[in-house]
Amino acid sequence: MSCIVIVGAQWGDEGKGKFVDVFTERADWVVRFQGGNNAGHTIVVDGVKTALSLLPSGILRPGVKCLLGAGVVLNPSVLISEMERVRAAGADTSPGRIVLDRDAHLVLDYHVAIDKARERARGSGRIGTTGRGIGPAYEDRSQRSGIRCADLLYPDLMRERVRAHVEEKNKILGLVLGSDAQVDFASVWERLEQEASILAPYVGNGSKLLHDAMKRGERIIFEGAQGVLLDQIHGTYPFVTSSSTIAGGAAIGSGVGPRHIDSVVGIAKAYTTRVGEGPFPTEIIDATGEELRQRGHEFGTITGRPRRCGWLDAVALRRAVRISGIDSLILTKLDVLTGLRSIKVCTAYRRNSEVLDDLPALVHEFEGLESEYIELDGWEDDLRGARRWEELPSSVQRYIVEISKLIECPVSFVSVGPGREATIPVNVNQVLQGFIR
Repeated sequence: MSCIVIVGAQWGDEGKGKFVDVFTERADWVVRFQGGNNAGHTIVVDGVKTALSLLPSGILRPGVKCLLGAGVVLNPSVLISEMERVRAAGADTSPGRIVLDRDAHLVLDYHVAIDKARERARGSGRIGTTGRGIGPAYEDRSQRSGIRCADLLYPDLMRERVRAHVEEKNKILGLVLGSDAQVDFASVWERLEQEASILAPYVGNGSKLLHDAMKRGERIIFEGAQGVLLDQIHGTYPFVTSSSTIAGGAAIGSGVGPRHIDSVVGIAKAYTTRVGEGPFPTEIIDATGEELRQRGHEFGTITGRPRRCGWLDAVALRRAVRISGIDSLILTKLDVLTGLRSIKVCTAYRRNSEVLDDLPALVHEFEGLESEYIELDGWEDDLRGARRWEELPSSVQRYIVEISKLIECPVSFVSVGPGREATIPVNVNQVLQGFIR
């Protein structure tokens, strides 16, 4: 039995999609366990980019089964559109190859309307959501009133529930949020009825399917969406997402026991990025930050929003390693740092005379926080053609080793480009050898 959880170890956009795709070369299943279409994964195969927001990143590996787990909230319209797009690119999107867990909740038009109106109402205190209805869908789940994939099997029985939701959300939009937006039940229902007829054959008992697969000795990859530092509980609250992004969320969001998880792999960029609002101690607000943004193409896969860029934050990474139980780290986008004369890594925070070795709990505690850095030599070499550890310049090797020491976690692979082939093993352990040649 081999079950690996892959999580982002920063604030998202670390390159999880690429490595889920790489690891699934030898996998039987890939399971998305949380989030919705507020996350984007980009996969490059033979120079062709494929952007995904809901489908697991294993969809481009023939024969790998893809499960959207119970912890996911999915927008039927977005999912159907994405399935059509990858089908046109040659992927198999048939029922059985793709499974929607019967307990996963749906994101509908009224969730999107509430999300956008609430963010506008916050004004300068906005959280920075993508406005795709993810948070309101999770709210309905918590209030035990959500619409689930299982309901798609019985559309007539959910009609009046959807109508009641529309009426309730319209009151909230107008009376509470002061929005002129209103949701039309007839249009919502007409589309949902059509989507139910398309998606009903895909609905299955995800937990049972995974249990049976594990009994057969099949290999499973559990794929997180947003990064660990955006976890609803353990992230930089309140600037977090609406679900559990840490590795422990894989068990909850897919319905498997935690004892079945063999290893947790974290993905981190060789620098740090963040989208939207929220604390960012190592942010670079000068020409170097803009250079990283342009060279790293740091713009949101889903939203197109420019990402904030900064130096690698070992304090935040240590937190990610701790709360997710990360066994090894994969470092991506090393090639983006080429050309910098020196590279900084944050080792601690200082506030007045106090030295902090973890992220503060409250937003106001970040005020006046200063990052303490070590400075390492940069490199001029183009790394994109490197395929072995020995082909990396000594300054790159030292950078990788220093990071591993600072975060007290081995670096197992590094990435020097977007393609599958631009992946270099550093310290492959026994668990990972089953997935990477």
